[in-house]
Amino acid sequence: MNQLVIFPIILPLVFAVIMLFFWKKITVHRYINLAGSFVSLVVSIIILEAVISDGIISLQVGGWEAPFGISIVADLLSTVMVVITALIGFATALYSLGTMDEEREKYLYYPLLQLLLMGINGAFLTGDIFNLYVWFEVMLISSFVLLALGGRREQLEGAIKYVTLNLLSSAIFLAAVGILYGIAGTLNMADLARKIPFLEQKELLTVVSILFMVAFGVKAAIFPLFFWLPASYHTPPVAVSAIFAGLLTKVGVYALIRFFTTIFVHDTAFTHNLLLVSAALTMLTGVLGAAAQNDFRKILSFHIISQIGYMILGLALYSPLAIAGAIFYVIHHIIVKTNLFFVSGVVKKLKGSYSLKDIGGVYKYYPLLGLLFLIPALSLAGIPPLSGFWAKFVVIKAGLEIQEYFVVGIALLVGLLTLFSMTKIWNEVFWKDDPKGSENHLDESYKLISNYKKYMMITPIVFLALITIVIGLYAEPFFNFANDAANQLIDSSNYINSVLGMK
Repeated sequence: MNQLVIFPIILPLVFAVIMLFFWKKITVHRYINLAGSFVSLVVSIIILEAVISDGIISLQVGGWEAPFGISIVADLLSTVMVVITALIGFATALYSLGTMDEEREKYLYYPLLQLLLMGINGAFLTGDIFNLYVWFEVMLISSFVLLALGGRREQLEGAIKYVTLNLLSSAIFLAAVGILYGIAGTLNMADLARKIPFLEQKELLTVVSILFMVAFGVKAAIFPLFFWLPASYHTPPVAVSAIFAGLLTKVGVYALIRFFTTIFVHDTAFTHNLLLVSAALTMLTGVLGAAAQNDFRKILSFHIISQIGYMILGLALYSPLAIAGAIFYVIHHIIVKTNLFFVSGVVKKLKGSYSLKDIGGVYKYYPLLGLLFLIPALSLAGIPPLSGFWAKFVVIKAGLEIQEYFVVGIALLVGLLTLFSMTKIWNEVFWKDDPKGSENHLDESYKLISNYKKYMMITPIVFLALITIVIGLYAEPFFNFANDAANQLIDSSNYINSVLGMK
């Protein structure tokens, strides 16, 4: 089982390389990508079951013992993130079969998608900070090409903003890595968790922790480092937007949670209060930005930012319940946000536009799609009994227990404004009459789409909507899992013992 933990990294690479042997056979690419995504999902579930039953799994690559070698570590948090990544990868593989154009497919869209998943899984499973930097760069390269694939002006503009800010983030990250190594003499996360409490240079450690906070804050799109996201996420094809919206910012959130629960807890009065202020401002700026938009995907892009604020809030409150809430929120949000982007793509196919003023009447002609929108939309707003209600409930309850009433009030206000945005989309896209008239309610291009492609568009939306309902109706086992993951993060002794082989 220790060997199996590297498979979520190796498998996407293997499938990407296999696709390169069929350079011009796009149909082969499609089904290798689908099969590879399914195999990765099965393997990730097997690893999760092993971690739940047997505890943390670690692998020392190349036979070098930690902290000197490369550590691959699967604990509850990293493993569930790998499972969710595989789930979204499989859903996106299905959705791409129905929506992706051949022009992008022939320029290696599917191998790039697998390489992106490899980078994401590597970031989740690495136990070493330098290798986290390496996996971030793998993600950055593949995501930049996916963002620019197609070469439209707005894509290139968004891609340039995206890569510029992320390269700056990477430079800050690398500087922080160098300083931390100079202080501690190690970059292994378990070894750092063991050594940092005994280091004397606390002030310099705090400075380094802020550098990491900025580096990961750019990737997570927290205030004030978020402006690259709404400038870029609405520009690529919707399948790319969806997987970016679901997963990429969560890698930054994951890194923040990992570092500021396991490694940098020597000055929580400063670092976590800074995170608390950033969380409140992230929630507010994101939701206000969404309220000002009239483009389907731009509204959803700004809501990524506002919802990231709730996750950072859970981390900033720094209690077991709050961190459990943050983990629960991450799981819920990845599924819901990906699904909302999927729905926006189907609306674009039906109506030929993302602009709210140019769309209408979708519910009248396609009531099922209206229902499939309402499930993730109401979940995002925190309406019971959907998954988003429980995610918000846990974070807000944790805030009340610590008596952070002001930030709890902001979180409740942001929830109401989120409902306003979702209601605006519902009224404009689904409820009002089509401005083009009933005789032109369907875009001409949609009539040319085969039934097979239509099924491929709807199937992942139904699939993710059902998961949202299941998490909402059976929240207790999911919360218990999140709570166990939070306790494992706060008490890092098992993590340290597993990686370093200590008793």
